[in-house]
Amino acid sequence: MTARVGVITFPGSLDDRDAARAVSLAGAEPVSLWHGDTDLGSVDAVVLPGGFSYGDYLRAGAIARFAPLMDKLADAARGGLPVLGICNGFQVLCESHLLPGALTRNANLHFVCRAQRLRIENAETEWTRSYEEGQEIVVPIKNIDGRYIADEATLEELESSGRVVARYMDVNPNGSLNDIAGICNEAGNVVGLMPHPEHAVEALTGPTSEGLGFFTSILAGMAGASPSEARESA
Repeated sequence: MTARVGVITFPGSLDDRDAARAVSLAGAEPVSLWHGDTDLGSVDAVVLPGGFSYGDYLRAGAIARFAPLMDKLADAARGGLPVLGICNGFQVLCESHLLPGALTRNANLHFVCRAQRLRIENAETEWTRSYEEGQEIVVPIKNIDGRYIADEATLEELESSGRVVARYMDVNPNGSLNDIAGICNEAGNVVGLMPHPEHAVEALTGPTSEGLGFFTSILAGMAGASPSEARESA
């Protein structure tokens, strides 16, 4: 039975189709979800895509957290549903308190768009089991509110518990504390990532195809594969 992965569209989402294509290339069935829906339906995982939900008015992700579907998503995520928030989706997850910390204006106050080298720090989450710990990949990054911040105690907890999922290499493009590019919740089913793996799923359209592992990881997990088995089959 083909896994079904929901992709939520908010007013202002612009990477929802790219996320759906990545889901399809990974071998799952993408399911379109609308922010005003009140039911997630029978999906096995959810992706919150990048963009500018509600125009990023007030603060990036701050209005989207009140969308009707987010109440259902928050409950499902706390119950174990795998959820991936990419860029604006990461901002929404932080605003919804599904992940700690916040995403703020880039330190240089400029929009950044570039191919970015990352190091996978945690290969045990629902969304990274296709990678090796310490593996370096290149995916695009494009943001102006991508600087991850948190208080000292939160940063220490994230680092000590292995909840930093990915870290910037070579250059920190936005001033994120500890070079953090992505984090996860305690259970590892909710991941927020500022770079865009959905734009690196095939050589024709991306700098690499190394982002596809985020999407194949979730399928391997649904099939009951361990992280090592997922890496062998990737």
